[in-house]
Amino acid sequence: MKKTLCYFTILAAFAVNAQSPYEIIDSVSSERIKQDIQKLVSFGTRHTMSDTESETRGIGAARRWIQSEFEKISKDCGGCLEVSTQRTLEKGSEKTRITKDTEIVNVIAVIRGTKYPNRYVIMSGDIDSRVSDPLNYTDDSPGANDNASGMAGVIEAARVLSKYEFESSIMLVGLSGEEQGLYGGKHLAAKAIEEEWEIVGILNNDMIGNIQGVDGVIDNRTFRIFSEPTNPKDSDFQKRMMRYYGGEVDGVSRQLARYVYQITKTYMPEMNPMMIYRLDRFGRGGHHRPFNDAGFAGVRIMEAHENYTQQHQDIREEDGIKYGDVIEAVNFEYAKKLTTVNAISLAALASAPSQPQNVAISGAVQPSTTLYWDKIADPNLAGYKVYFRDTTSPTWDKFYHVDKEANEFTLKGIVIDNYFFGVSAVGKNGNESLVVFPSEVRR
Repeated sequence: MKKTLCYFTILAAFAVNAQSPYEIIDSVSSERIKQDIQKLVSFGTRHTMSDTESETRGIGAARRWIQSEFEKISKDCGGCLEVSTQRTLEKGSEKTRITKDTEIVNVIAVIRGTKYPNRYVIMSGDIDSRVSDPLNYTDDSPGANDNASGMAGVIEAARVLSKYEFESSIMLVGLSGEEQGLYGGKHLAAKAIEEEWEIVGILNNDMIGNIQGVDGVIDNRTFRIFSEPTNPKDSDFQKRMMRYYGGEVDGVSRQLARYVYQITKTYMPEMNPMMIYRLDRFGRGGHHRPFNDAGFAGVRIMEAHENYTQQHQDIREEDGIKYGDVIEAVNFEYAKKLTTVNAISLAALASAPSQPQNVAISGAVQPSTTLYWDKIADPNLAGYKVYFRDTTSPTWDKFYHVDKEANEFTLKGIVIDNYFFGVSAVGKNGNESLVVFPSEVRR
């Protein structure tokens, strides 16, 4: 069995149609993002229950415009985007934030994978906006940062990535009903389960345009990646076993967060990604949560320093403080940077092999540790990486390269008690799957 000595840094690499990832980085435009945010703000309000008939105001006009942008992109690339909408009627209730019958409409564009069409990596943004009263669907609610910035990032990523082909499908989606209760995400996650999609992960972008926080900090390089530690679908037995074998910080969403972190550090070293070890901000939530609830990997990508005077606020001025989510507070260059983080992460994941299945581990009371996995039948597979890290480390720091014919590997002299372990698959093009934490212990 061929192997190489371990390294102490992860040297990520990927190629998309033999192009450098730097080509994708250079293609993202802050000017286009600015224009898209301006257009979304121009609809006055995008509240979930706002006008759907007007061509110039309300969420109906906004989502039709988003769909038209996806269709323009598809026309430019010869029909490479599959553009559709997902429509679900929510009945009105005084007990919820949807008080009248309302159609929740998600706008979807898919770059269909050439090899794994039913495998998806997803980037999402929210279409809707709101003011102080979540039931006020008539007053102006520009939602420039929350979340026209994220939605504009999705549209721009579609423009850039439409120039390439990928083995797995990339979905770019505008989700509706986030402010009223994460309805769009719930509906799309339910569709994924019903149609048996294989979801590698979802990158939810919610507020990616603010660089000046209410704490007074101005920072145009730091951003946060929120990720849940474990899979909410884990059984009681699996949760009990974590007490003995570990895994409390190694769920699928946490592996996705580490992936985005490492891609960013490799190709955008000027950026400062912060992995935040919680589902979302304290006591709050975002549109990746419904996917987590369904058992899929999902993270939230957002600015590091929020300004609460510009979130969910009526437009006004009090005691010299201006309130309201207006476009003057959005930094378009920063939104470009976070859009780029998404684009290169999506490209890498969509060009990677399948992640290893049935990963197991053994090594209790032994001077070595052995990992096992099912062989991946893929002619483009180059091999595997067997990772290990200190139990206190947030990232996968050390690994061995392992031959593609192998389905197990022993790390001699590495005591199982002192590290965490995982396995990824690597393609001939250099693209790497998510790391898989062992789910079985062998005696």
